[in-house]
Amino acid sequence: MAAGKKGKAAREETAARIEALAAPLAETLGLRIYDVDYAKDGEENALTVYIAKDGDIGIDDCEAMSHALSEVLDREDPIPEAYTLYVSSPGLTRTLTKDRHFAASIGEKVELRLFAAPEGSKQKDFEGILKSFDEDTVTVTVDPAAARAKKGQRVSAKKAAERVDLSFARKNIAVIRVSPDF
Repeated sequence: MAAGKKGKAAREETAARIEALAAPLAETLGLRIYDVDYAKDGEENALTVYIAKDGDIGIDDCEAMSHALSEVLDREDPIPEAYTLYVSSPGLTRTLTKDRHFAASIGEKVELRLFAAPEGSKQKDFEGILKSFDEDTVTVTVDPAAARAKKGQRVSAKKAAERVDLSFARKNIAVIRVSPDF
């Protein structure tokens, strides 16, 4: 387990170094870095740089960032092993991993999956409105009646109007992402 932690920490450190290299490049292209992920993809190493801007991200934005970043990565050589570079938009269902992601998503509908259900519950999946966050917790306003209705249970009109704020330990959140209404 210790080796896995060490490997994860090393990958996060590499991602932070890449973000520091990529941010000024993105700015010159009218973009910003949303996130950087350096992970194993099967037997391969994948470096994924997520870019954002006001308005929609297009293939031309991804291509321009990919070319500019490839040149810098070739010159600086911050990753000793072989890897594949991907440049992408974070997408409509973007994952929230950093404080800046949470701050920009306050008031938006999110879905989250926990590693373990809260004490006294069997539920690990929640959906609601992101209300707040801090270093240790994320608070989401949920409609518990809607969760029960999804499981086929009858819900009274009074229960359907309930909304409850639930706080989740950040370390227990496996994934939290924006969940746009379509």
